[in-house]
Amino acid sequence: MSLRIALAGNPNCGKTTLFNALTGSSQYVGNWPGVTVEKKEGKLKGHKDVTVIDLPGIYSLSPYTLEEVVARNFLMQEKPDVIINLVDATNLERNLYLTTQLLETGIPTVIALNMIDIIEERKDVLHADELSKSLGCPVCEISALKSNGIDGMIEKALSLAEHASAYHPVEIYTGLLKEKVLECEKLLSDKADKTSSRWYAVKLLEDDQESLKDITLSENDKASVKKAREVIEQEYDDDAESIVTNARYEYIAKIRDQIMIRHDHEALTISDKIDRVLTNRWLALPIFALVMWAVYYIAMSTIGTMGTDWVNDVLFGEIIPNAADSLLTSLNVAPWLTSLIQDGIIAGVGAVLGFVPQIMVLFFLLSILEDCGYMARVAFIMDRIFRKFGLSGKSFIPMLISTGCGVPGIMASRTIEDEKDRKMTIMLTTFIPCSAKLPIFGLFAGALFNDAAWVSASMYFIGLASVIVCGILLKKTKYFGGDPAPFVMELPAYHWPSVKGLFIHMWDRAKAFIKKAGTIILLATILVWFMSSFSWSFEMVDANESILASIGNVIAPLFAPLGWGDWRAAVATFTGLIAKENIVGTFGVLYGLEEVAENGTEIWTQISQLFTPVSAYSFMVFNLLCAPCFAAIGAIRREMGSAKWTWITIAFQCGVAYIAALLINLIGNMIF
Repeated sequence: MSLRIALAGNPNCGKTTLFNALTGSSQYVGNWPGVTVEKKEGKLKGHKDVTVIDLPGIYSLSPYTLEEVVARNFLMQEKPDVIINLVDATNLERNLYLTTQLLETGIPTVIALNMIDIIEERKDVLHADELSKSLGCPVCEISALKSNGIDGMIEKALSLAEHASAYHPVEIYTGLLKEKVLECEKLLSDKADKTSSRWYAVKLLEDDQESLKDITLSENDKASVKKAREVIEQEYDDDAESIVTNARYEYIAKIRDQIMIRHDHEALTISDKIDRVLTNRWLALPIFALVMWAVYYIAMSTIGTMGTDWVNDVLFGEIIPNAADSLLTSLNVAPWLTSLIQDGIIAGVGAVLGFVPQIMVLFFLLSILEDCGYMARVAFIMDRIFRKFGLSGKSFIPMLISTGCGVPGIMASRTIEDEKDRKMTIMLTTFIPCSAKLPIFGLFAGALFNDAAWVSASMYFIGLASVIVCGILLKKTKYFGGDPAPFVMELPAYHWPSVKGLFIHMWDRAKAFIKKAGTIILLATILVWFMSSFSWSFEMVDANESILASIGNVIAPLFAPLGWGDWRAAVATFTGLIAKENIVGTFGVLYGLEEVAENGTEIWTQISQLFTPVSAYSFMVFNLLCAPCFAAIGAIRREMGSAKWTWITIAFQCGVAYIAALLINLIGNMIF
């Protein structure tokens, strides 16, 4: 018998850690039908017939944000067999508000009190059995990070799913409100499932039309609901939704005092003490800059570079080319096919894959910062800065996601309610360097800047600076003017990340990069090889007389003011529109992998004919800020919902990139 378990909880309550612990490597990620919110599913370890669905992190089931709509629709329409409601035990009052709504759905629910180890460290006392009695559902104490209590939680969830008839959550409403809720339930006796009638009854009183779109009432029933709503509003002197909300919080406050005994209310927690430094008004930004420099230094100049040097110089520089050459020679393969395999596929794709070690190290380090809670503080810090320039801190969340890939970063803008702020965020999000742009920075850092960590780190801060400057300029326009949307975000307690979770996160990012290299980049490098090896009469020629060269020479003058007017650089920039990694792949085909990958005088002699340090920096900045890859442009089109705004975004990004690269080339040549 197949079962479905839904994981529900507030943001930063440890849901991702628990999901990874429950499913391991059997995860698959997509989007919820019809919306661009990430959907995670996986098979429960040891139970092939049990599917775990990770719902978006939400604070309530009220349909105010897209995540809340997705969670509500899944629960009320798909009806999972059981819900595991992950609750941050260190912040019961806020977390239990969602719990009260989940109980109203009628779906069997198990409460998982997470971070119980922190409660023990604080010497607080939490009575889980009393909470179970107060809510009428099983309650388990767990630590998702340390994998403590998870097996017992799963046993209770599976048992509850099989004996759903024994599930009876408690009544949280009292007095007149309870009376009117029961009246509404009776009206729904033949219009909703018995298990979910409480949910719809409360929504009737709240007049939540979005949640009631599948419920049809007669005119008499509508009149009865309206009368019930008016009675409670007159009795409690407030609107119905606020009355229900207040009733939930009153019940939570009552049971909180019964189940939780705090050791010391006045003492600062370790997280509070750390935040006094990391979120300090004056120290926060310098510390953030230092942390990001250290991340890029480790990934791009030390540990990551060791792996990249071996992959470039040994694996794709000697082992694979030599093995391929021996095999092709023994098979007496035609010269053109040998060139395609060696100069096209191995050189082009190998040039991109060479940077996988650096990317894996980078995302491992970024995962540490995210999982330990530091990146949530960065969003808080950036909100303080962004707000001074008319931007919302909400815009930083999509930008943070964009460090992996611009596509989900653009999609994440859907959480911004204000349409103007959302469009502006979409226009600026891809200024932050994604994993596809890192090989470009790594290539030039190794070739012209002696593997200096500041090169890649500076691209990150140039991206942020561009966001701020462009945000100021856009806010001055008539369309984008106005106050930024408010930004409220909980700062989770600092904790040690799960090593397993870090590796899963790192591998997910690296896998996507490798997959792209084996598909889009492979096809692009074959196309680049063909166009750089044949003339318009389809005869094999030198690259300078090829189809690609003739096209490149037409567009190259456009980039001459930026310091790189050679056709190779111009062509590489255009192939980057397919996928940014193609820029490195194109150089790999046009120059040969060994010349691109190796460091020192050999590469300097070759690359110095095309770039100087100033023009190389100009090239990197242009490709950092210009229009993103086709996949990201497609995401922009979907999120903007308008071809006009998509073209405006592309033109704006290319214009900003051109001006920035032009200034760098002019000022750089004046100084150096």
